[in-house]
Amino acid sequence: MFQIVPLAQAAAPAGGLFSNPLLLIALMFGIMYFFMIRPQSKREKTRRAMIDSVQKGDRIVTAGGIHGTVTKVDDTSVLCSVDGDTKLRFEKNAIASVTTKEGKETAAA
Repeated sequence: MFQIVPLAQAAAPAGGLFSNPLLLIALMFGIMYFFMIRPQSKREKTRRAMIDSVQKGDRIVTAGGIHGTVTKVDDTSVLCSVDGDTKLRFEKNAIASVTTKEGKETAAA
């Protein structure tokens, strides 16, 4: 009449694979890594390579929209000839795109 069921069999969890909260957190972190963190680090790596490759004679466009030709490159800044005798000094981080002497354009995405 009465059936005795062991306690381990009576409390079977329902939900399957995604019922574990740690697994869901790991899955969300993996999705964020592949869709947000990894592309951003690749963009920053190409931008850093573009800025490090700036040489004298390259044409640049700054983040503020100023166009000019590089006349001198320092460790952290560039001296840029804007118009005639007008020269401006910019931080390398302000460079948005570079057009090399050969005409190849490199732009940070």
